[in-house]
Amino acid sequence: MKMYVPLLHFMRELHFQIQSDIMTSSDGVDAPSDANAGCVGPTSQDAGKSSACAGCPNQSACSSGAFSSPAAIAAKEKEVAVLRTSLSDVSHVILVLSGKGGVGKSTLSTQLSQSLSSRGYSVGLLDVDICGPSIPRMAGVVGRTVHQSQSGWEPVYANPNLAVMSISFLLEEGDAAVVWRGPRKNGLIKQFLTETDWGSDGLDYLIIDTPPGTSDEHISIVQYLNDARSGCGASGAIVITTPEEVSMADVRKELNFCKKTNVPVLGIIENMSGLQMRVSDLSFFSSENSDCTTNVLALLREKCPEVLSMIAAADVFPASGGGPRGMAEKFNVPYLGKLPLDPNLLKACEDGVSFVEKYPLSPAASPLNAIVDKIILALPVEDDEDCEQNNGRMQE
Repeated sequence: MKMYVPLLHFMRELHFQIQSDIMTSSDGVDAPSDANAGCVGPTSQDAGKSSACAGCPNQSACSSGAFSSPAAIAAKEKEVAVLRTSLSDVSHVILVLSGKGGVGKSTLSTQLSQSLSSRGYSVGLLDVDICGPSIPRMAGVVGRTVHQSQSGWEPVYANPNLAVMSISFLLEEGDAAVVWRGPRKNGLIKQFLTETDWGSDGLDYLIIDTPPGTSDEHISIVQYLNDARSGCGASGAIVITTPEEVSMADVRKELNFCKKTNVPVLGIIENMSGLQMRVSDLSFFSSENSDCTTNVLALLREKCPEVLSMIAAADVFPASGGGPRGMAEKFNVPYLGKLPLDPNLLKACEDGVSFVEKYPLSPAASPLNAIVDKIILALPVEDDEDCEQNNGRMQE
């Protein structure tokens, strides 16, 4: 029997211990997420005793053997088994990242998901921006609720091929603030990964929208995916930036985060690369700031109507140095392309619809489709027949 579980009940069911919030340290051992640099790992013989342990908040627990006890090891093995089972039918997991806020991660996460689903792929869209969930609005499922059945949490469907999961569905009030510390947010992310029922047929793509930065949520999601997918982790990350140095400075940190955590970068998307609009959609003002749009458009229609269908462009954020393309070359990662500021793209997100389907002739539609083509090429989905053929070739 399905039933709605309010947030307070959900929080009571959120069994999570700080000790289980782990990451991979630089030498490949499991370490608490708030461990000191150079952590030797909580299961090491020197745990809690090494010079790197001095001042670490976990020093006492490590030295007591809390992380290496049979019970702790059994709990970890159980967690890994549950994670592997829950994501066993997901072909590809894509993280959407950016060290900078406001560059369009949620916009791109939603529209990439919409575009892939419109092409017939089975797509899951997971919103792990716990404190600022905007995916439901952009996917057109705001106000909906999640139900729980024997198979787990049932996500909300934006269309038959697109399933969405977000904390927003668990809040009794849409404007309620989520004031949680890291461990509780990480616990919720783990529940989303382990208890969401994405359907009996699984997913071709699971796209995960993340908050800005390289914080607890990012560390946890990478580790959970490593556990769930036998060390392979995420299939790749799409990194979003705008052209100016203020944004790229933070995005370079995100690229270094991917390098340090062994997350392959599918590519960089240069978002808001410039404003592009059809002349017929522009507004015109006189030097006295009075609106003269009607007169100007009438004059153009009379004198040179061909101008009305042209695209007017303006650089809103000036590119710094080599811009995002140069940054991609420096880090030796693919450059997926640039997306202009397109009012129709913003409108599609406000209305919760697929941009490329609703506005196929809009300036950003073709670049977005080209980016989706590159993602599919980088992470192809094979059907059962293709898999059998590939397995046969491998055996030969």
